[in-house]
Amino acid sequence: MTAPPGSSLWLLRHELRMAWYGAAINKGGRRRMSWLSIGVWALAWAVLHVLAFAVLRKLPPGGVMDPRLAIPATLAVAAVATFMLAGALRGSVLALFERGDLDLLLSSPLSSRSIFTVRLLGIVISCAALYLFLFGPLVHVGVALGQFGWIGVYITIVTMATLMACFGMLLTLALVRVLGARRTRVLAQVLGAVAGALIFLLFQSYSMLSETAAGNSAMHSLQQLAQSPWLKPDSVLWLPGRAVLGDPLPILCMAVLGLAAFALTVGRTHRFFVHGLQQAAGSARAMSRPAGSVGFRFRRSLFDTVVVKEWRLIARDAHLISQVLLQLVYMAPLLFLILRHSDTPGPTIGTALTVLCSSLTGSLAWIILLAEDAPDLLQSSPAAGRTIGLAKLAAAVMPPLLLVALPLLWLIVRAPLIGLLIGFVVVSSVLSAGLIVRWLGRPALRSDFKMRGKENVMCSIFEGLNTLCWGGAGWLLVTLAAQGGAAAGSSALMTAGALAGALLTLLLAWLLRRRPA
Repeated sequence: MTAPPGSSLWLLRHELRMAWYGAAINKGGRRRMSWLSIGVWALAWAVLHVLAFAVLRKLPPGGVMDPRLAIPATLAVAAVATFMLAGALRGSVLALFERGDLDLLLSSPLSSRSIFTVRLLGIVISCAALYLFLFGPLVHVGVALGQFGWIGVYITIVTMATLMACFGMLLTLALVRVLGARRTRVLAQVLGAVAGALIFLLFQSYSMLSETAAGNSAMHSLQQLAQSPWLKPDSVLWLPGRAVLGDPLPILCMAVLGLAAFALTVGRTHRFFVHGLQQAAGSARAMSRPAGSVGFRFRRSLFDTVVVKEWRLIARDAHLISQVLLQLVYMAPLLFLILRHSDTPGPTIGTALTVLCSSLTGSLAWIILLAEDAPDLLQSSPAAGRTIGLAKLAAAVMPPLLLVALPLLWLIVRAPLIGLLIGFVVVSSVLSAGLIVRWLGRPALRSDFKMRGKENVMCSIFEGLNTLCWGGAGWLLVTLAAQGGAAAGSSALMTAGALAGALLTLLLAWLLRRRPA
């Protein structure tokens, strides 16, 4: 049946069509989604159905789950909801700022309520799509085997996607009202980038605190708190988990909650949605000219000027900073381990610091060396190209070294030999990563940062080999320093092999380097 033009269903079909085209075509206009890709996704979905059948066939038809499973199920739903919230924030920013079609839609005879309803529904679908793909086979196989309680998985996923989409849109609109459209765009992008990483920090903090005296005391307090009637498996706090397990009343409550949240969000905020769009349309106005005369300061050398310029350009792009520095989130538990233990640092610390610093350097080097906005201007300038290239390389290398300087100093004070060895490996991996990107990288657009690995496969392979070799060398050097006598013979041989592999990777990258035209 064809939906009449202007109806909500007609707009929804347009929204889904735009989502398909957005997945099928990249920013460069080249088609990525082919029938082969569709076949691969279909095969993966079939495999998930087979795995679901292997798991569920052992359960009796209509079997009842253990109510105690509602607690871990609720925690899993909460973790998924965090990732959904990150997607909802990105979808809200896309709907409000980046699509650029809402001014045309709102100037048409279409109702603003219908436009907002369809746009919010599109965010719900985008938040739920991945998890319906992953967990939908459980529902299909469960229903086929007579285990109808698995329908609660579908209801819970859709409900949580609806709640997170509504919360993400409301948060974005509230930030527009408080901070303005321009700051909201940056803040929402940053929040969307780091929301998922909070789950990693929560799990790491639990594992680290459980090994300390304070952690043991906290665990004892939590065990006492668990005796409260509010935290029993049948508590309302575990309602999402009970819905996942197939309890009919929680399933009904979740469905009603999702529908009510969607209806209230549409009914109460669609007018402010139009107001937020008007602010977004006016956010591109040029800033007023600063008071006073324009001052020109050329007191720095060319090298220092290029370094400061690169850092300033990155600092102005908060969304790009959130994507790059998201890697530092995973360094926080590592720094806690370095500063907490009083014994000799283990090889894991050296390897982790090496991998993180090398990865961060590769990202910065890609942005600074390859994503230059005005390469022709630099090439036509009277400045020496070698000086500019070295300054850009230094701008990419210095931030990771500065970030890791304090942990390395702490390691050197506590264990001088091991600290120096880790410092040597970290500095070597950072310099190698920057040089590989400079030699093998190809010019690209800064907006293609997430696609950098697919655009230049050879550079990505050499970066990975470099990180692997230096990370292994860090592990082996620390292990070798902790051993003594004949027991260190095999470790010394493997250490020499890892160092030789790192140097060989660097040599091959230099031999395969791109020559200037």
